[in-house]
Amino acid sequence: MNRSKSVEAYIAKKESWRMELEYLRGMLLNSGLEETIKWGAPVYMINEKNVVGLAAFKDYTAIWFFQGGLLKDEAGKLVNAQEGKTKALRQWRFKNIQEMKQDTELIKAYLQEATANARAGKEIKPQRKKELIIPDELQQRLTEDAELAKAFQSLTPGRQREYAEYIAEAKRVETRQKRLQKIIPMILEGKGLNDKYKKC
Repeated sequence: MNRSKSVEAYIAKKESWRMELEYLRGMLLNSGLEETIKWGAPVYMINEKNVVGLAAFKDYTAIWFFQGGLLKDEAGKLVNAQEGKTKALRQWRFKNIQEMKQDTELIKAYLQEATANARAGKEIKPQRKKELIIPDELQQRLTEDAELAKAFQSLTPGRQREYAEYIAEAKRVETRQKRLQKIIPMILEGKGLNDKYKKC
């Protein structure tokens, strides 16, 4: 893929959208954001955080808000390019420069909100949930012992996963049973398997 090394080079490659890109770029530069190139396209940052990206496609030009999911979007301008997959990223699409000029003040308001959110450190973090798979030995004990089940449920998902993986990793039945006996008192105390190694 031939990636642009500068914003000027990017705009030059998108000749049919030159006016629109330059118009948006002017607004972005006036918003106090720092201009750079990432992934071959213009990106505007504050405090080393990506705030807005600029891009031109076949049928439209767009501003990408990296944390667009946090914007109020009362005007309903933002689109999720990958519904169900993208949590934070939103884009505002424009078919021509007239649309941009008509919405100039609104674009500035969105930029101000996005910049304020970035300054405040607000962000939507990606979800990295691993599925909790409870091995049979542990599941059987939890089913038989209501007190243990309640204690296990009150643990954080990370601690539950540590215990489940600790039992599941053992190959031999005897080892699994020994490990189970070891962790029961720890679960009842509300402790995590690796708490003693973690900094307080």
